[in-house]
Amino acid sequence: MDRTLTQVDELGVLIAQIKDLEAQAEAIKDQLKDIASAGGPKVFEGTLFKATYIEANRSNVDWKALAAEFGIPADAIARHTKTTATFSIKTTSR
Repeated sequence: MDRTLTQVDELGVLIAQIKDLEAQAEAIKDQLKDIASAGGPKVFEGTLFKATYIEANRSNVDWKALAAEFGIPADAIARHTKTTATFSIKTTSR
């Protein structure tokens, strides 16, 4: 068998396992969030790990709306926009 196909198949299996594990982790996090946000404990102690519920506010600036409000032209935004190359490998099941 072609070694490349073997690596691709292994990658796909690993990605699928990670997705399943992440879903399990999110389900547990959701349970802990529900308990903590309902007035329960904010710290959960295990034998090996400790989980802490933390509330925080996140703010995001709508740069397009801000530029439009202050009449900043698109070419000025383009001059101050930094583009960097990124690389990824997308893996899908057959």
